[in-house]
Amino acid sequence: MKLLGNILWLIFGGLAIALEYCAMALTFCATIIGIPFGFQLLKMALLALLPFSQKPVYKENEPGCINITFNIIWMFTGGLIVSFTHLLFGILLGITIIGIPFAKQHFKLMKLAFAPFGINVV
Repeated sequence: MKLLGNILWLIFGGLAIALEYCAMALTFCATIIGIPFGFQLLKMALLALLPFSQKPVYKENEPGCINITFNIIWMFTGGLIVSFTHLLFGILLGITIIGIPFAKQHFKLMKLAFAPFGINVV
């Protein structure tokens, strides 16, 4: 079921989302200050590529002040827009019965896109 879900996800827009995250990651990695944000965008691209076989997990015993600071900066540099986009697509897909599994994946991506620091993709 996970394989079929990932294949359908890639066909119906998942590949475009992953490529968009990769393009944003390259843009952020162009500067030294943006490299941590670029790595987080690559993490989101990996999750956007195959969302049915992976899940975000919060890191345990991590120092939180850097993660919180970077998450606040991330919210103002693009996190809110990406999160609202995933929210919109999740709501639109959730209206149909067939789109409910894809809506759940958009809500999972929305949570990661809002605050990507301090989370591992497993």
